[in-house]
Amino acid sequence: MRMGQRYEAKHLATFPEAIDLRSFESDKRLEQTVTLVKNGCAVLYQPVLKVQTTLDGVECEFVGEPDFLLRENNGYIIRDVKMARRVDEEHHPEILFQLQFYGWLYEQVFGAPPIRIEALNGQGDIVPILSNHQAVLAELQALIRLKRLSQEPYEPVGWSKCVSCGFRDHCWPKAVAAKDVALVYEIDQSLAAELHERGAASIPQLVEHFNADSLSELKRPWGKRFQKVGKKADLILQRARVMLSGREVVLHPPIIPRHEHYVMFDLEGMPPHLDELDKIYLWGTQVFGKAHGKFMPAVSGFGDDGDREGWKQFLTNAQSIFQQFGDIPFIHWHHYEKTHLDDYVERYGDPEGIAARVRRNLLDLLPIARDSVLLPLSSYSLKEVEKYVGFKRSQTEYGGSWSIAKYIEATETRDEDSRNKLVGEILIYNQEDLAATWAVFEWLQAKAS
Repeated sequence: MRMGQRYEAKHLATFPEAIDLRSFESDKRLEQTVTLVKNGCAVLYQPVLKVQTTLDGVECEFVGEPDFLLRENNGYIIRDVKMARRVDEEHHPEILFQLQFYGWLYEQVFGAPPIRIEALNGQGDIVPILSNHQAVLAELQALIRLKRLSQEPYEPVGWSKCVSCGFRDHCWPKAVAAKDVALVYEIDQSLAAELHERGAASIPQLVEHFNADSLSELKRPWGKRFQKVGKKADLILQRARVMLSGREVVLHPPIIPRHEHYVMFDLEGMPPHLDELDKIYLWGTQVFGKAHGKFMPAVSGFGDDGDREGWKQFLTNAQSIFQQFGDIPFIHWHHYEKTHLDDYVERYGDPEGIAARVRRNLLDLLPIARDSVLLPLSSYSLKEVEKYVGFKRSQTEYGGSWSIAKYIEATETRDEDSRNKLVGEILIYNQEDLAATWAVFEWLQAKAS
């Protein structure tokens, strides 16, 4: 959020003549906006547009606060500043609607359309957005219909979409209390909605109404067509029964190569919409097994060449591990590590073949756990599985987003002590990620014997 605010402030600084309306109360901001536009003010920052009208027979008040109104010829450009790098229908339709809504509001307030509607995206490009009053009105009418419903419409929960959502505390407990089918691992959003429509909204109803044959024949929306559930049906029902019983089921012993030692391998990175690069700022490794090795973090530096420095330190650490333990497996969770290992080889090279050797020795623990043991969980994320096997962390706050926020703070501060403290917190989190991976590994290994 602070990055977005800084990005917007940086753009504001390019308009020294801008009138900042943030100091006014909401009603005064509307009054000032109208007055300043009529007087031909060059740049308005944080104006307010408000319309009271009847839509679908309902009296409504619509309010919008675009970032900028920019004078051009005899009219105004509406411009909003966005951190998103891609502003289009595929990646951020909500941004298009927001800007089109501002355009509609502007025309209602001033009786003429804006000269243009545009967004400044995260790459610094001005993206023109076409007006579409018909789409705006359709969306507003849909919102009105939703607000007038006596009960909330059904919306399936889902781990990835709900885990960091601000409304999770509203929706997730309700889904758990109702034993919603969407909680079953392998049931996607469209299948959950289809089951809900067919009277199998809860896990007990799913198990009661369907067997493997009937569920496999069930068709649900899949893009622009319909698709049968197919071969996944039996596994879905097995997972549903596990959810109801609360007891895990081992489908087969986990297949894990036997070694005396293993490297736990975990990365912390900045997604590309928050940085110029898809940047890994911490490469964490630690050897576990017959003897535990020391925690070996490779932290990116904070200078211009910091990203390369972090990569080189990781390769040095990996080479040291290979020299001491030979071709030892690098255990990770999901494909993040593999993907970024390849990215960094392409970015900075691998002159001594250390990264290639790491890649040959990668072992993704997620599919091993997912395919061998049915757990009474809605997610096979490491954070959920580690809690299930009894691993406890020392930090009260942690997680990928938390780590990113701490790293951003460390990047921004000029105080060396503060930076070291922030990096220290990230290191504890990463080290405990490695320990958690080892705890899950040992739990799986016990089932393999």
